[in-house]
Amino acid sequence: MRTQSFLAVLLWSSVFYVVHMTPSQKRTNKHSHSERITEMSENDGKTLHRAKRGWMWNQFFLLEEYTGPDTQYVGKLHTDQDKGDGNLKYILTGDGAGSLFIIDENTGDIHAAKKLDREEKSLYVLRAKAIDRKTGRQVEPESEFIIKIHDINDNEPKFTKDMYTASVPEMSGVGTSVIQVTATDADDANYGNSAKVVYSILQGQPYFSVDPETGIIKTALPDMSRENREQYQVVIQAKDMGGQMGGLSGTTTVNITLTDVNDNPPRFPQSTEHLIACSPESAPPGTPLGRIKANDPDVGENAEIEYSISNGDGSDMFDIITDKDTQEGIITVKKHLDFENKVLYTLRVEATNTHPDPRFLQLGPFKDTALVKISVEDTDEPPVFSRPWYLIEVDEDAKEGSIIGQVVAQDPDIAKNAIKYSVDRHTDLDRIFNIYSGNGSLFLSKPLDREETPWHNITVIATEINNPKQSSQIPVFIRILDINDHAPEFANYYETFVCENAKAGQLIQTVSAIDKDQPPRGHKFFFELVPEFAVHPNFSVVDNKDNTAGIMTRRNGYSRSKTSTYLLPIIIFDNDYPIQSSTGTLTIRVCACDSRGNMQSCSAEALLLPAGLSTGALVAILLCIIILLVVLFTALKRQRKKEPLIISKDDVRDNIVTYNDEGGGEEDTQAFDIGTLRNPEAREESKMRRDVLPETIFQIRRTAPLWENIDVQDFIHRRLKENDLDPAAPPYDSLATYAYEGNDSIANSLSSLESLTTEGNQDYDYLSDWGPRFKKLADMYGGEDSDRD
Repeated sequence: MRTQSFLAVLLWSSVFYVVHMTPSQKRTNKHSHSERITEMSENDGKTLHRAKRGWMWNQFFLLEEYTGPDTQYVGKLHTDQDKGDGNLKYILTGDGAGSLFIIDENTGDIHAAKKLDREEKSLYVLRAKAIDRKTGRQVEPESEFIIKIHDINDNEPKFTKDMYTASVPEMSGVGTSVIQVTATDADDANYGNSAKVVYSILQGQPYFSVDPETGIIKTALPDMSRENREQYQVVIQAKDMGGQMGGLSGTTTVNITLTDVNDNPPRFPQSTEHLIACSPESAPPGTPLGRIKANDPDVGENAEIEYSISNGDGSDMFDIITDKDTQEGIITVKKHLDFENKVLYTLRVEATNTHPDPRFLQLGPFKDTALVKISVEDTDEPPVFSRPWYLIEVDEDAKEGSIIGQVVAQDPDIAKNAIKYSVDRHTDLDRIFNIYSGNGSLFLSKPLDREETPWHNITVIATEINNPKQSSQIPVFIRILDINDHAPEFANYYETFVCENAKAGQLIQTVSAIDKDQPPRGHKFFFELVPEFAVHPNFSVVDNKDNTAGIMTRRNGYSRSKTSTYLLPIIIFDNDYPIQSSTGTLTIRVCACDSRGNMQSCSAEALLLPAGLSTGALVAILLCIIILLVVLFTALKRQRKKEPLIISKDDVRDNIVTYNDEGGGEEDTQAFDIGTLRNPEAREESKMRRDVLPETIFQIRRTAPLWENIDVQDFIHRRLKENDLDPAAPPYDSLATYAYEGNDSIANSLSSLESLTTEGNQDYDYLSDWGPRFKKLADMYGGEDSDRD
């Protein structure tokens, strides 16, 4: 092996001759033969001779997975500069240098230190150089070479999945593709047959086969039936080296399922061909009687079955529905059964696939039939009435105890048990009707009144005497027929009047009538005056032939002063049998009307009033007169002479004094003490009034003490009333304004008027500190001189 490696790696060396080396010379590394270069130096004119050489490398090849006892020899580095005296040192750098590949620095031998795997790394790039040990300079330029790892068949094929799952429809033809499996080999596909994979089947024959090159699994047998076998396990082998001896292999498992197709028709078991079912005759429609099932070996929608009744004498009496969950047919009652009428029925039930597959229709019809016999069992049934309901008509004047109709019921069973009848009293609370329990005849217990209740709806119960639990009931509708037992009467209450200036033949009222009865041909009424008023001198009745009548005047002019009201009795007849009539009295008032016939007044008292004035106008005039008298009386009272309050040559009302000074606060008045408003219980003190002469003293009128917590507004009104009645009060054209501030005001008054009521002199020096607006007040009240002034 070592010899083979040495032969595979061939190192070409050539003698490197250096005649003269200048520092400026460069060495190149080229794969070419030595060439002689002659140059003339510009400095000394000497001729330079240089023999150039280069490393000549081929690719090194090394086998992977070497398992020998020694390290694997790769090759040897050598240069002609190596005299064998140990002065040169060989150095190796690059991929894996020092770890995977080691070099003997003295001899240049290269060895692989470890086992190599091509699948991990297939190519290594290395660089080699020779260094003079003494000078440390390279004697040869660095050269690069490649080591390629030769592949060996050390990897078996591997499938992409450990297990495959596939399906194929049953009954498929030979060669139907099922699934494709794929295996890969990590070995070098470009070197030998290590990576060439061939597929084969180890398990699953003769049902399936596999393509050796593509790995496609196909069916190998025709008409494989899912019902016989559904699951198959196929083992596929992939082998490299083209399937030859010594190649490595891998396997995988493929689970193949045959899917269902509708290739089987439904089939009834042989035992159902004469199925016997029983049903009581009392079973209501929709009652299930039994189940029937056809077997279908298919699954899913291929096994779905629809059941139907194809023919038979019971196809109208029974029905069949399909249970989607269990795929069974449920036979139900379609109509009421009668044991006395028919005891046994025969049905032919058909089961059909709902999703047939056209590819397999040639196998035969995908349906099956079964014969079903149903027997009816006798049960004790309740009585049955001859009709579903009864309608009875009776005149409203029928006598008590008279029979108005009859209901009939009988026992449908063979025994024909006796029946008794009764009325459900919940439907006849007034007990107007009754029934003979033996024969079902209905009769009256109370009189009828169509106008009060035109219809009666009652329920009659029929019960077997031997078995009271068996009973049935039936509605009976009783219509009350009308009898002409009510007389017609006026439709409304009429307020009729006639004008005093009415003319003869004038229509003053149209009347109509109503009748509680309802004759079959409709109402027809006739109007006329009572016999003793047949020729009435004042009014007449004209029948309009449309169930109305007109009241006409028979003379010109009517007088309220003579007769203010007329009573006109009118007879109203109907046209039914027996004829009914009534007398209605129409009250006619005589009224005053304008020229166009509009009523103005109908009362007799209006004759006493002046013409053209109504009662409202007279009342208004009277009120005006009273008001004038009151005003006149008040004016006369104020014109009475009083003692003057101010004795002066000039009337105080002619003197107007204007002050441009700013006034005081709310207490700047002596006409009324505002303190009284703050304390309603305080009494007025005797003060001199400023609007009278000092020598004129008036006695202040004392008022009664006010009660506690009196309203301020009420107090002011009381004081105002007292001043109005006080003869010593100021003139009526004087005006005093009071502003009520309330209790506990923290503001002090700036008015000088209050100084008359205060004791001692006040200090007004602080007014000078309030600014220019209060300068004048400060000058007026600021010092003693101003006070004296």
